Amino acid sequence: MKIGIVGSGAVGSACLLALVVRGSAREIVILDRDRKRARAVAMDIGYGAPLASVVDIGDGDYPDLAGAELVIISAGINEKSGGAIDRSDPAGRLKLLETNLGVYRDILPRLSAVVPEALVLVLTDPPDPLADVVRAAGFGRVLSSGTYLDSLRFRHHLVRRLSVAPASVEADVLGEHGTSEVFMWSSARVGTAPVLELFERSGGDRQELRRAVEQDVRYANIAIIEGNQASQFGIGIVAARIVEAVLRDERVVIPIGSHHPTYGATLSMPSVVGRAGVLRILDPSMSDEERHALERSAERLRAVVAGFRDGALGT
Repeated sequence: MKIGIVGSGAVGSACLLALVVRGSAREIVILDRDRKRARAVAMDIGYGAPLASVVDIGDGDYPDLAGAELVIISAGINEKSGGAIDRSDPAGRLKLLETNLGVYRDILPRLSAVVPEALVLVLTDPPDPLADVVRAAGFGRVLSSGTYLDSLRFRHHLVRRLSVAPASVEADVLGEHGTSEVFMWSSARVGTAPVLELFERSGGDRQELRRAVEQDVRYANIAIIEGNQASQFGIGIVAARIVEAVLRDERVVIPIGSHHPTYGATLSMPSVVGRAGVLRILDPSMSDEERHALERSAERLRAVVAGFRDGALGT
């Protein structure tokens, strides 16, 4: 099982490390426009790889991706270098789209020439509209990392406040991986107990819980960047888990981004993921408030997609 990683920056390097440590793939090729950097990352992680599962790691160029079943794209500028770290700016990661669209326009023709049938996993911010760019380039199987990491962050902050094991919490974030993301409070559970009711019964204020948790999750990337320049390790682990679900045809249900015909854009919904990518999108139970918020999130993404199709974002 061979996979490729395009981009050896902070996120690409973290992906490679997670893939190796978890034993997610048998062969991994990482490439970058700075070949020297890609070679250094592959060499550095390769020295420790004998302590993990058997894996061949190499740097390369696009022809070296031939035969890859899945390609991760992490190339592009991040929030720090792209000036998207203002909590008061509703655009959030979408500020990076024009610049990273240019990066993708360079990558996608080269990728298509070598592995047109590969599943493409988009990690570059903003991943949802960029996944639609990849679809428009002719790739049939495209995933955005979407709100999978946001959902894990949501669960993390609930676990801290409720003092329970992470595996006991079910809570998803849907829609855009960005400031319009939707927290599914109505279905958040600890075991079979609704999170908000459980918190209230313990003497907490449910509105304060919602406000604090949503703030922590929505701007987690900025908090990380303020201390470490880049949000990389969490998404690296998430990417490795998605790769495993695809290559092993697991048919696991996770909140992940794919093109949704009803909403007309790539956004995250609970989805069955296997070798073909998203096999089925599940329509979750939602409150009216959540459904309206999801529709607004989808509308925001549709407007962005229409922008690049109309050429409004430049070339």
